[in-house]
Amino acid sequence: MTFDPSTLLFWLKKLTAAMLLPPVLPLLPIVLGLLLIRSRPRLGSVLAWSGVVINVLLITPFSVSWLVRQVEYAETLDAAAAREAQAIVVLGAGRRVYAPEFGGETVNRLALERLRYAAHLARSSGLPILVSGGAARGDTPEALLMERALAQDYGLRARWVESASRDTRENAAFSAVHLEAAGVRRVLLVTHAMHMKRARDAFEAAGLEVIPAPTAWLGGGAAGTGDDQALIRLPSQNTAYAGWFALHELLGQIAYHWTR
Repeated sequence: MTFDPSTLLFWLKKLTAAMLLPPVLPLLPIVLGLLLIRSRPRLGSVLAWSGVVINVLLITPFSVSWLVRQVEYAETLDAAAAREAQAIVVLGAGRRVYAPEFGGETVNRLALERLRYAAHLARSSGLPILVSGGAARGDTPEALLMERALAQDYGLRARWVESASRDTRENAAFSAVHLEAAGVRRVLLVTHAMHMKRARDAFEAAGLEVIPAPTAWLGGGAAGTGDDQALIRLPSQNTAYAGWFALHELLGQIAYHWTR
């Protein structure tokens, strides 16, 4: 078996992210605290309650709204700048493996949100589309599922299919190869508003001029009423998801800053 350092690094990154994100993040101090409660009662109690506090903060609308505002890209697409774009790049966001109604695998709801906006932009601008997304375990690359969804659901053809990338940084680097070969330098970048800052940094580092085209806000601006009123007054599964997404992107931005 050939040793691939990049694959090892990829899975180490995934493991680290799992440990630093809910639901594991608040459970770690709780479990450690309970294990220490007899031998070190004060320390054990502090650790256990700190885990409870972290969990509450990550599902409470007020604290989650604050966290989302630190991460989420606030501006919508600049229409004047969009007229200067040469192509649309839409990033993959995952797959739904069991989709028997579609005959097998298909894109997940996050990817579909991005594809819907990319299709809207393509129809209004006439710009060609690049879909980007690979597969970490040798499965069907996300880009192929995105290409199929664009054709079947929106009647649009992807000009470029970048199917080797495993993360945002590779999305950018591998997409740039396709685009630069076609003489494209300035792109509309379609991804979730929560993911836009990190994605924009990656694509600009790859040498492309980026016009942000974010979609699917979870913060909902000043009103805090994003997807299906995600950040309502009481904790909910939507609030917990927004907290997870915001923390994921915050950690991603910190990791990108350290590894530039």
